[in-house]
Amino acid sequence: MSTEVAIQKFSFPFSATVRLSQPSEVTQKGCIQVKALQLQENQTLNEPSPGAVHNETQAQADPKPAPVPACGEDSQSGVVCRKSVFEKLTAESEDQRPAAKRQLSSESAARTITVVKKSAVRKEGEEQRPVKPKAHLGQKAAPCSAAGKRRRRKDLFSSAEVFHRVDSHVIRAGAELKEKRVYDVKTIVQSITHGARSELEKLRAIWVWLCHNIEYDLSGFLGRSEKLSSPEEVIAAGRGVCCGYSSLCTEMCREVGIKCQEVPGHSKGVGYRQGQSLKSVKSDHLWNAVLLGGQWFLLDACWGAGRVDMEHESFVKRFDDFYFLTDPEEFIDSHFPDEEKWQLLDTPIALEDFERRVFKTSAFFTMGLRLIQPHRFHIVTEDGEANVSLGFSRPATFTYEITQHRDLLHSGASEQRESCSSSFGLLTVSHRSMKLQLLPPASGTYDVKVFARPETATTPLIWVCSFTVECPVPRAMEEIPENPFLSWGLQPNAGSLGVSGSSRGSEAVEVEQGAFELVLKTSRPLMALCELVHPKLDAAVAKRCLATQIQADVLTCNVLCPLRGFYRLSVFVRDYEKTDVKFQNAANFLLHCKGKVMQREELFPPNLGSACGPGVRTSEFGLIKFSHTAGLVSTQQGKCNITFHNQQDLELHTVLSREEIKTGALPLSRHLFCTYTDSKVTVSASLPDAGVYRLGVYARTAPGGDFNPMCDFVLRNSCDQPGPPFPCVYAAWRKGCVLFEPRVGLLEPDSWVRFRVRVPGAQRVSVVGDTQTDLKLNKSRVWEGEVFSGNGVQQMKLAASSGETSDMAVLMTFDVRQLEKDA
Repeated sequence: MSTEVAIQKFSFPFSATVRLSQPSEVTQKGCIQVKALQLQENQTLNEPSPGAVHNETQAQADPKPAPVPACGEDSQSGVVCRKSVFEKLTAESEDQRPAAKRQLSSESAARTITVVKKSAVRKEGEEQRPVKPKAHLGQKAAPCSAAGKRRRRKDLFSSAEVFHRVDSHVIRAGAELKEKRVYDVKTIVQSITHGARSELEKLRAIWVWLCHNIEYDLSGFLGRSEKLSSPEEVIAAGRGVCCGYSSLCTEMCREVGIKCQEVPGHSKGVGYRQGQSLKSVKSDHLWNAVLLGGQWFLLDACWGAGRVDMEHESFVKRFDDFYFLTDPEEFIDSHFPDEEKWQLLDTPIALEDFERRVFKTSAFFTMGLRLIQPHRFHIVTEDGEANVSLGFSRPATFTYEITQHRDLLHSGASEQRESCSSSFGLLTVSHRSMKLQLLPPASGTYDVKVFARPETATTPLIWVCSFTVECPVPRAMEEIPENPFLSWGLQPNAGSLGVSGSSRGSEAVEVEQGAFELVLKTSRPLMALCELVHPKLDAAVAKRCLATQIQADVLTCNVLCPLRGFYRLSVFVRDYEKTDVKFQNAANFLLHCKGKVMQREELFPPNLGSACGPGVRTSEFGLIKFSHTAGLVSTQQGKCNITFHNQQDLELHTVLSREEIKTGALPLSRHLFCTYTDSKVTVSASLPDAGVYRLGVYARTAPGGDFNPMCDFVLRNSCDQPGPPFPCVYAAWRKGCVLFEPRVGLLEPDSWVRFRVRVPGAQRVSVVGDTQTDLKLNKSRVWEGEVFSGNGVQQMKLAASSGETSDMAVLMTFDVRQLEKDA
């Protein structure tokens, strides 16, 4: 029989040597049972393994391997059956392929497997042939990819979902073992790894069992009871401190032949104080490193099981998958090993760098966040201001918390937030980054926590990172109103609510001349409500500072600022037709008014409707082609005409109102005149004084029904000259009636007044004063004539009769100015 074992080449993800089986496992025919695979360090692609491995090497494969017979009839040659070995190795490799997206298979190219008999090991030892060392603790194992790069967690499995089968089995088996009071490590490991098809799945089973079955022993940590450290004690009690987790993990891995090392070091966990020097402090934590595929990976079952609430002195169970095979670049932010080699970084960092690093929770990495600034946890304000900025690859929602400094990083404060009530900062979110401008109110040191969640999530926001802000001198500034809606600018979910764009960004807006206009683009018709908040602004006055126009694809909000300082403008929307749906916050803007402010008489008139100007509602009821498309109308002459078309022939009513500063001689209704011909409607206004007026348009949508609001117009008049009133109109003045002359309702006495009027269907039209004067019908179907106003007549009436009756119906009345009597 040959004393050397032939070398066979296979297509396999990595070069490996096969551990010798025990003497009893070698058959008389030269068949060899392959008990375990040990990855060889620094193995060159397509080269055979240089020799036998040491007998004490821990098994790396299935602890119950199937025997591999020699190939064909030539079993005495010691040649291992290529097909049988390949099938076994391929079966284990294939089990990893769904998780690693077949990456390992694509990297394998004619790698080698060496099977060596025990006699050959003795012979090589006697000849003192150099044996290439295996990957031992602390050394970086040979990379498995041709490019020589270190494999990351994502290279082993795409997501934790690939372990669903394993995790479910482990949780179920763990509950059964606990019920049966099984505390033997070997029995537990055999049970939870049953059905595991690879080293990775076995390791996953062990880690998940630890996270779900062992709780952190806070009593032992606080010294109130004896710390449990032996595996049997930890299992029986179901609790342990970090060394209990790590030692048990090591013991369980040994049972399945996975090389596992306990790693001592410092961590930013329970008891950690930000900024403290760890140089002379004994390390306080233990975690594990495991060898998979010739490469070391890191994991921490203690941190994966939950967190400690020091305030309530309790352990909060919370499975955290992040700490399973965490990438070293992310692990180093919270775990610093005593030995530099266990950082597993290409460029290790110093302890001082670890102390200064920003603390990031696992959620920071799982959400794909990126730190833009600062790169150290401690920030000193400049001119009373400090800035924090995070980048993100997937849309996210953010908030923050700023509180007086506390020594303990994990003090038991909530790790979740629903909103932010702080007024000491400005949080703005852009397309791919978040910026937090911190403005501490007084000198001192503050703790700042940043919270986040995916944009589409409805769960509370989760703590992602922390900073300490030192403010030597605060900035003297006005108070910023609280923002309970997390951030400034458009909300991350604004698009799903129907708001597709904004005329303003998330930065604070400087208000010019006390007035501001916000325009939001919408992807569908929306109903909107706006809220304006200032620390010293009364709610009733705030309502007079807003005028909103609702159009099919645009929402416009006009804002007036009666006070200097900061304002919060919040916009709430819902789908226009879904009246049973609640309004949701879509945007929040920070406005800063530091110049001219609006006086009380310049504010919008009281009782302004929720919709100003033409928009969705007017179109819905057939009121179209408005001459004024905006809700705000300014006039320097005190007069204006607003025209539109009434397609559905609705019965209309108009109202003019303003804040009652003073009472005029005539009601405001005399300063409004409506003409309706065919489908065209003209509403004429002649305003009595300078000021701001509300023009309301109403329509009766059903005969005998109530008049419903269609829209309001804000008329701002800057003319001090009073506008004359219109005639007083009566019910007989109907559609088609047109007054050409006179267009004023107050006539001069002792003067000839020319009347020109169109009254469809009239057989006779007269003006009645001291005497009755009949008007004549011209070729244009206009009744016209000259009428003397006289002296002492207070009122002149315009009346008409139809062919059906000789009775005259009053259309409108005109007042005659009274001459002052001589004394």
